[in-house]
Amino acid sequence: MEVLVYLIPASLFLGGLGLVGFFWTLRSHQYEDPEGDSRRILNSQWDDRPKPDGEMDQEGKP
Repeated sequence: MEVLVYLIPASLFLGGLGLVGFFWTLRSHQYEDPEGDSRRILNSQWDDRPKPDGEMDQEGKP
């Protein structure tokens, strides 16, 4: 039973750390447009990291 003296504060600390992390993501606007992100990832028009010259994708296209 003495182990509860350590486990309860540790679990409260980790829960608080998770809560602080969640509020940080809210303040940094990471949940603003989830629907647009899910559609944008499937669109190949805007590629943040284009392939180097000569490298082929799975379909054999450069």
